[in-house]
Amino acid sequence: MSSTTKDSPTKNRRRPARGGSGPETTEEQNAEKGFQASEKLTESLQAVLVDLIELSIQGKQAHWNVVGKNFRDTHLQLDEIIEAAREFSDTVAERMRSLHALPDGRSDTIAETTTLPEFPQGEVDTAEVVDLITERIDATVGTVRDVHDDVDDEDPTSADILHGILERLEQLSWMVSAENRVARKS
Repeated sequence: MSSTTKDSPTKNRRRPARGGSGPETTEEQNAEKGFQASEKLTESLQAVLVDLIELSIQGKQAHWNVVGKNFRDTHLQLDEIIEAAREFSDTVAERMRSLHALPDGRSDTIAETTTLPEFPQGEVDTAEVVDLITERIDATVGTVRDVHDDVDDEDPTSADILHGILERLEQLSWMVSAENRVARKS
């Protein structure tokens, strides 16, 4: 049986989700009061979340398929990037929940909403991986910078989280991109 029918134009063979109550939260109880994220703040943090999750997934794809000179160093450096992206995505998602917003880290949502370009399939040379991962880190940084001011206007605490993300991702971008740089001669 084909996974795509006239009634269902999906590309995958996934079964519909069971359980859960949809995009609604339970009634607020006990300590679940206080500041609540607006729709704009939720959308901003969600945009950061999906790019961080996608960065970690693409980092793993690169990690598994990188080949060439400086393989070991690149392989290990990718682990650093993946670890940072995973940690940051968890921090952002938990911040969203603390503001009574619903993070959406489902694979379909990530694929449909990320700003990161698709990572190539198959083996990829270390020099190319450096450029591809740098591009993806920089795209994630771009998303964080794009939403930062709006986030800061509504919730400086969430903006502080974004500052930490920016600082580390920009450092990782510099460090990984240095692999392909050539020093200028005076």
